[in-house]
Formats: sequence, structure tokens, C-alpha cells
Amino acid sequence: MDKPAKNAANERMRRYRERMRGKGLRPVQLWLPDTSAPGFAGEMRRQSLLAAASAEEKEVLDWIEAVYEWPDD
Repeated sequence: MDKPAKNAANERMRRYRERMRGKGLRPVQLWLPDTSAPGFAGEMRRQSLLAAASAEEKEVLDWIEAVYEWPDD
């Protein structure tokens, strides 16, 4: 990207952020697991099996069901 195009893009982003801040919003950066990474699926399966085997699982699921407001439909 050449300098003028980069400067124009930076200016658009600056104005966009100004508008968002003017609406009372602020930027947030999130770092999430890369679902395409090698080993991701295996690690998620391992953790799921650990959670399912947990002695507290039923208690936690019962609590979630008790506090969640299910839609009527």
C-alpha cells in the first residue's frame, strides 16, 4: 500500500473511531483460540470430556436451567 492510500485509510479509521467514541462506545480487543490450529479439536474434546466427567457438572447444569429465562415458543 502506498503512502497516500495508507494515510487515507488511517484517516478514515480515525474518523470512524471518533464517531464510535461519540456514541459512547470504546474499542475492545479479544484474543480467541484459533479453531483452525492443529490440535484444537483434540484439545476441545479432551476438555469437554473432563467437564462431562466432573462431579459438579449436574449441579452447574441444573443451576443454569433454573436461572435461564427460556422463551415461551
